[in-house]
Amino acid sequence: MPARRILSLWFPRLGAERLARLRRGLPEGPLATVTDLPAGQMLVSLSAAAEAAGLTPGQSLRDARAMCPTLATVPRNAAAEAAFLAALARWAGRFSPWVAVEPSAALLIDLTGAAHLFGGEEGVLAEVAGDCARFGLTVQAGIADTPGGAWALARHAAPEGDAPHRSGDAIDQEARATRSRAAKRHWTKGGSAGARPQAAPAAPAARIAPPGRLRQALAPLPLAALRLDEASLAGLARLGLRRVEDILGLPRAALARRFGAGVLRRLDQALGLEPEPVSPRAPAPRFAVRLSLPDPIGLGEDIMAGLDRLLPALCDRLAAQGRGARQVRLTCLRADHSRQVLDFGLARPAADPDRLRPLLMLKLAEIDPGFGIDALRLEAVATEPVHPVQHRGHLEAAAAALERHAPGSAVATALDDLVGRLGARLGMEAITRLAPADSHIPEKAAQVLAAAWSEPAAAWPARGLARPLVHFPPEPVAAPDGPAPPARFRWRRREIVVARADGPERIAPEWWLDDPAWRSGPRDYWRVEAETGERLWLYHARGGETSPGWFCQGVFG
Repeated sequence: MPARRILSLWFPRLGAERLARLRRGLPEGPLATVTDLPAGQMLVSLSAAAEAAGLTPGQSLRDARAMCPTLATVPRNAAAEAAFLAALARWAGRFSPWVAVEPSAALLIDLTGAAHLFGGEEGVLAEVAGDCARFGLTVQAGIADTPGGAWALARHAAPEGDAPHRSGDAIDQEARATRSRAAKRHWTKGGSAGARPQAAPAAPAARIAPPGRLRQALAPLPLAALRLDEASLAGLARLGLRRVEDILGLPRAALARRFGAGVLRRLDQALGLEPEPVSPRAPAPRFAVRLSLPDPIGLGEDIMAGLDRLLPALCDRLAAQGRGARQVRLTCLRADHSRQVLDFGLARPAADPDRLRPLLMLKLAEIDPGFGIDALRLEAVATEPVHPVQHRGHLEAAAAALERHAPGSAVATALDDLVGRLGARLGMEAITRLAPADSHIPEKAAQVLAAAWSEPAAAWPARGLARPLVHFPPEPVAAPDGPAPPARFRWRRREIVVARADGPERIAPEWWLDDPAWRSGPRDYWRVEAETGERLWLYHARGGETSPGWFCQGVFG
C-alpha cells in the first residue's frame, strides 16, 4: 500500500482576487475586503498591490487609509467566498476525489496513489500552477505525509532558492510586548517593515516533504506551523521557543503540564503520531430538470405544456430521495440569450405535480417571452424531508376523524395549497396565523406566526371567562367608581344600559416585568351585555401607581 500523501492548497488572497475576477466597477490599484468590528472596520483580504503598499490582513481601515490613500475597499461577502471556494473544490477533484474544504480559504486533497497520473508530485504542483494562473489566483501548496504537515509547509515553508522577507525568528511568534522592536530589527533598506513582494507568484512554491522525512521538514518552521492558538504561541515565545525543533526534544509531560495537551496533540497530528482524517464534504443533491425546445415558443398554452412535461420528472426525483419542494424556481431562456427567473414557495413541502401546477399557472401571466423561449428549466431550490401518510384501519376511524386537521390530511393539504396560492401573489411573509402564547395577560395571549412555517393550533387553552373576538387597547369608560359592574355607563359617546354582567375574573400583572400598561394594578374583568344586544369586555382597574377606574378592552362577536 503506498504511503499516504496529502496536498494542501492555500489561497491567501481569495477574497480580493475573487472581486478582481469580477471587476464590476472596481478601480485599478490596491484592493481589500473589509469586515465590521465594534472598534471599526478591519482588513480581511488584500490584493498583491495592497500588500506591496505595506498593508496586512487584520489591520484597521483607518490605519490602512493613512498608509495607502488610493486603497479601494469592498465589504466582505463570506457567503460568496464560501461558494467560490466550493467551486475550487470541484476543480480540485481532477487531482483526487478526496477533497476537503478548510475554513481558512484552503483545500485539503488526499493524493495517495494519484500523483503518478500527473507525472509525480512535481507534476501536480505544475498543474496547480497553470490552472491558478489562468484563474488569476495566488496559491501556496504543500505536500506531506499528514494533513498537519502539508498545512504547515503550504503556509510557513520558505520557497526553495528564495530568501524570506522576514527572519526565521518568526515575528508572529514573539510576545506582543516585543513585536514592535522585532519589526524594527528586520527592516530592509529602501522598504518598510513587513513589506511584501510586488507581484503575486505565478506558481505555488515547491514545498514537498519526502515520504518518511516529515520531522526534518517541519523542524526549521516556526511554531505557528503547528496550528497552535495565540495564547500557547505567546507562552512558548516567552521561553525562547520559536521553532518546531525547539520543542521536539522537550519532555512531553512537562510541556503538557505547562501549556496543555493541545500543544502535544497538534505536534502529534503534524508528525503522524495521531491520526487526522481528511473528510470531504458530500455534494448537496440538486433537483432540476430542463427542456430544450426545437423552436422558440411564446404562447401561454405552449409554456404550460412544457411545464407539464417537466413537473413529473422533477417530482419523481424528489420522491426518490424522500424530499419535497419548499421553493421552486422557473427559468425561461429566451432566444436573445436573456433569461427570466420566477420564484414561488409552498406552505408545506410537496412532491406532487398536482400541487405545484396551480402555483405555476399563477406565475404564467408574469412570463415575458420576448422574441421566444428556447428552453425551460425547473429547479427545486429549497427542499425538506417528507413522510408518506399512513392509512388507518377501521378501528382507528374515530381517531382519524378527530385528527382530520393533522398535517397530511385532506383538509390540511387544502389549507396548505391555499396558503401557497396566496403566498404566490402576496408573498409568504404576508400570510400569518395566530397561535396561543404562554401568558395569562390578554394582550400577550396570542402570537403572530408565518402561516407557511408554522402549524395551526390544535386547541386554545381555557383561561377563565370567554375571551372576545375583537381586542383593542383599553378605552376609558365613564362610570361610577366601584368594584361592582355599573348599571349604566358612557362609552364612545354613547349611553349604554347594562342588562347582564358575568364575572369577575381577576388578572394580576406579571410581577417580574415592568409593563407600563399594567401599572394600574390587578384588573377585574366582566362580560357585560347591553340592552341593545352588544356584548362588551369591561374591567375595573383596582389602582396601583395610577388611579382606579373602568375600561373597555374588547367586543364579543
